[in-house]
Formats: sequence, structure tokens, C-alpha cells
Amino acid sequence: MKNSKIFVACDTSNLLLVKKIIKHTKNKRLEIIPKFGMQFFYSKNGRKFLEKFKYDFFLDLKINDIKQTALSAIDSLKDLKKCKYITVHTNGGLEMLKAVKKAASKTNKNLKVLGVTVLTSLNNKSLREIGHTRKLEQLVLKQVSLIIKAGLHGAVLSAKEAKLVKKKYKNLFIVTPGIRFLGDNLDDQARVVTPYEALKKNRVNAIVMGRSLVKGNIKNNIKKLIDHLNK
Repeated sequence: MKNSKIFVACDTSNLLLVKKIIKHTKNKRLEIIPKFGMQFFYSKNGRKFLEKFKYDFFLDLKINDIKQTALSAIDSLKDLKKCKYITVHTNGGLEMLKAVKKAASKTNKNLKVLGVTVLTSLNNKSLREIGHTRKLEQLVLKQVSLIIKAGLHGAVLSAKEAKLVKKKYKNLFIVTPGIRFLGDNLDDQARVVTPYEALKKNRVNAIVMGRSLVKGNIKNNIKKLIDHLNK
């Protein structure tokens, strides 16, 4: 599973806990990269911590605004030298996606832009409430087409749609959140699969795991993940 990436979600503003998560998830058998979201990035010590961070990390900000504001957001990250992945939401439209991709390559030549599609907390009912008339799978495919047109490095989508997307876009780098071990609490997720289903059955390139890895004994959870993927 060395070719598959595991992004571990550091969804907390507690710096000590983040350091513990990073330390205890280091593993030679899996490629594990910390993912920082808005909670940590916007915290008092989070931004400062990432300025000096010495390893590759994933910054999950889901940038979604007018083109100029999105460009300014990317430009403000130039001091985060080890930021390897950044998320931008497809809801911002094709021109914004193109602009962010162009700006990212100038800000940091190693920075990869991932387009976020329908959040894994949503389902068809949620989409109808928002005002969408397309079925969830159709909407994801439409959003992925924008990601392809904009030349982004990959897409963030549920493993539930991954097989359909891979069928049309074989070489697309796909990251899937909403990953749980069997029996785990789903919390706020609606479209959930196991790590095995995502990586082995649906052939995604990377998964995002949070609570299932960082709650309780982290080292034991990592061992559980390795055993689960090798079954």
C-alpha cells in the first residue's frame, strides 16, 4: 500500500494534540501525511506552526470565493514552504479554478491543487434542499469536468462516486474523505466507506482519516489500519 497516501486529519486547535498525532502516526509501512483544516490553520498557534513545519502537509481550506480573493489567498501561503496540497472548491467556478492553479505554480512549484466536489456530509436530499436538481453522481461528474478543464492536480470526492469517475477519467488523482472502520460512529458523514473499500475496491489514490485514527490509542489504530488493508 506504499503507493497509496493516507492523509491524517488534524482537526483540532490543540497544538500539543497535533504534535502527538504527527508523532504517533509516523509509519514506515504507510505514507502518512498530516492534513490541516480551517480549525487548526485559523487558530492562534496553527499558522505559526505550519510556517516552520519541516515535512510535507495538506492544507484543506476549500477556497471558494471570487477570483481575485482566491488568488490573494494562495499568494498569502508563499511562506508555507512544505505545503504540498491545497484544496479549492469547484463551486467557485472554472475561471477561479484556473486562476488558483496558475497562482499556485508561481507561489510554490511543489504545490498541488485539489478540487473539492460534493462534500461527504451531503446526500441527494441535502442537495435538493440547497437547490440542485442534478443527482449527486451527475453533479460530481460535472464538477470533475471543471477540475479537468482547469488542469488541477486532482479531485476530492466520496469513494461512492470514485469508480464512476475513474471510469471516465482513468488517470485522475482522487482523494476520498468519509473513511471509517466498520462499526465506527459516522458522526457528520453521509457517504462513508472503509479504507479497504476505498483503496482496494474503488482504486482511489489517497484517503483522509480523522477520528478513526486519532481517537484512543493512535499507534494501535495505525496497526489496525495496516491489518485492515492487508486482509
